[in-house]
Amino acid sequence: MFSKSFVFLLIVLVFETKCDKEKVFDSSDCDLGSLVEEIASYDKRVKKIIDYTLSGPFKGKTYDELAKFVDKFGARPSGTLDLEQSIDYMIDLFHNEGLHEVITEEVEVPLWERGAEVLTMYEPRKKKMEILGLGKSVKTPLNGLTAEVVVISNFTQLEETPDEKIKGKIVLYVPIFTTYSETVVYRTQGAAKASAKGAVASLVRSIAPFSIDSPHTGSQTYSDGVEPIPAAAITLEDADLITRLYNRGETVKVQLIMYSTLETRVSRNTLVDLKGKESPEKLVIVSGHIDSWDVGQGAMDDGGGIFVSWAAPVILNRLNLIPRRTIRAILWTAEELGLIGVHAYKKAHEDESHNINFIMESDEGTFAPLGLVANGNHKTRCIVAEVLKLFQSINASTLIESDSPGSDISIFTGTGIPGASLHNDNGQYFWFHHTEGDTMNVETTENLDLGAAFWTAVAYIIADLSIDIPR
Repeated sequence: MFSKSFVFLLIVLVFETKCDKEKVFDSSDCDLGSLVEEIASYDKRVKKIIDYTLSGPFKGKTYDELAKFVDKFGARPSGTLDLEQSIDYMIDLFHNEGLHEVITEEVEVPLWERGAEVLTMYEPRKKKMEILGLGKSVKTPLNGLTAEVVVISNFTQLEETPDEKIKGKIVLYVPIFTTYSETVVYRTQGAAKASAKGAVASLVRSIAPFSIDSPHTGSQTYSDGVEPIPAAAITLEDADLITRLYNRGETVKVQLIMYSTLETRVSRNTLVDLKGKESPEKLVIVSGHIDSWDVGQGAMDDGGGIFVSWAAPVILNRLNLIPRRTIRAILWTAEELGLIGVHAYKKAHEDESHNINFIMESDEGTFAPLGLVANGNHKTRCIVAEVLKLFQSINASTLIESDSPGSDISIFTGTGIPGASLHNDNGQYFWFHHTEGDTMNVETTENLDLGAAFWTAVAYIIADLSIDIPR
């Protein structure tokens, strides 16, 4: 569907720019005039939504529905039957809540399936090591490949290493996690850069700050003109072991066996509208992605995100709080393998992009909400900051500035459309991200109640304001 070079550039741009220049917004020089009073007038409606969700009939509902969903389907990789059945399930869930403005739009997506994956160190001693192949990695020869390991700390070191010291060997990248956007490039670009130097495979120290001997998978892409080589993540513990041995001058030799297949299938984006009462053509979008990796159960990434976005129109419909503009919930498909669903949506809805008033995404956990990460011009940020003042009671009034909030929605915010992602207390998010640990044990009823209430009320206010959010 997309060329290798296009997807490669897309992933690099998203992850290298995401949240690189975040800072807390200073609203001291904001001058919104009478709009301040208008926003303040939503206080009672915000309290109504919060009370209904935290202590009323909706208490525990988001967690319970997410748990039923995750327990029923588990992991939902792009292109699989499990994903498609989970989409049908969500459609029924919206219908059961009286929301019938539901459509799906077909998207051609990759189906990458891993087979056996084995990594064994043979020198200087024998040790089996845990690995996870990276998205769309090619397979090894049938009997695997055995080679020495070259440990590389960063791309500068790789470039400065003579090709003859890399050729025929396996490159192991050992970046120490700083921020996701700074460190993830060794996963997304590592195999392509190693192959260009003659390496036969690429391994990466999992992109995470913490591990219990658990590797973290994720997407990677081969650049045009470079031979695709097997690519996998290993645990922090094993990466550090190999590094210590290597730095002592030991020869480290491993055998890598990886099998996989890559095909294409048809999936769907899911669109659900709570029609606005005055300007239904204008949209405030809440969203998350319904696909997941094949490890774990996709509870955190991004089950929580799709369920707080499911809750927004459901809660408003139950409370008969119908805003001026339409609130559209979107469950993106095939985010993990290259933001494929959102690209398809943007192309299909190019003629209505001018009607997107604001776009929101939850895709970095649904821990306790702290506010929003938002883009937009100064007035937009002033408006969002003023809206967030209404959430001081739940400690969710912080506005973080970013030129690229979110992953899927960056396709829109990069063109000047204002938007925001959920800013939440996600210090442990990357502990479980893209691992077997992404299960319901990461979620709590209280955090999902807070997230659903916050997400719903913010979307409602922005969709109901008397003015459009400026671009």
